[in-house]
Amino acid sequence: MAKKIKHITINSISELHRLMSLPKPLHPLISLINMDEVKSSEHSDEAHFFFNFYGISLKKNLTGKLKYGQNYYDFDEGVLAMTAPKQTLSVGSDENYQVSGWWLVFHSDFILNYPLGKAIKDYGFFSYAVNEALHLSDKEEQMLESIFKNIEQEYKTSIDQYSQDVMVSHLELLLNYCNRFYNRQFLTRKIGNNDLLTKMENLLSEYFNSNQLLESGLPTVQYFADKMHVSPNYLSDMLRTLTGQSTQQHIHTKLIEKAKETLATTNLSVSEIAYQLGFEHPQSFSKLFKSKTNLTPVEYRASFN
Repeated sequence: MAKKIKHITINSISELHRLMSLPKPLHPLISLINMDEVKSSEHSDEAHFFFNFYGISLKKNLTGKLKYGQNYYDFDEGVLAMTAPKQTLSVGSDENYQVSGWWLVFHSDFILNYPLGKAIKDYGFFSYAVNEALHLSDKEEQMLESIFKNIEQEYKTSIDQYSQDVMVSHLELLLNYCNRFYNRQFLTRKIGNNDLLTKMENLLSEYFNSNQLLESGLPTVQYFADKMHVSPNYLSDMLRTLTGQSTQQHIHTKLIEKAKETLATTNLSVSEIAYQLGFEHPQSFSKLFKSKTNLTPVEYRASFN
């Protein structure tokens, strides 16, 4: 008999509080949940949760497993995970969950009239899968926890005309520290990331040296992210840290290398080469080639004569 799967959409902070058997939130658009106060739960069915708000969680001592997409993530000490609206988190069946830490949730309307309302789209870690969470040092964990406590203090203070301004300021400070710590994580995980870089280069070579260009067209960033079981943003951030180039730039670099080789060693026309490289229109190929080399394909070929 197939497992029964529940699909639960949570549109508001109030709905989340009801689901977790918590008192009503003190603010309709933001809440800071102390996970020590949440009772452990048992699940007889697998459940997929769709959250229509942002979440920042500092998790400790979690027992059980959570699933994002096709990947499981085992949380450990000092792990910060981010979720954005419309992302899905899955809870497996027959699991007992116990966790301590903080979970800050806020609706996009809470920051709508602030610069952060637009800037939050620039924080790439909100699109990261849970298994790409930020691993914190003890010092970093203490620093972020102090910001959570400042938010909690303001959250529990009687709401006045300055409450939202203060909480948004703390939230922005929290996100800026997260940016710094994520960058540190990429630098300190270079060994593992170099393995990813090697895998990326192998996948690029395999794609460009096979019939995939003819069959599927130009490869996308999503294609390589899926192959490497990471999110597109994570892959680009990792590659940019190691090489200075995003995933798209790596694809273009390999494409130009292949184009130069074909121009120099064959008599194929520019249109034929463009077609072999997955372009629908030769003009698009010529434009990209010139932007990368300052020469048209014809001019580049002529330099060998």
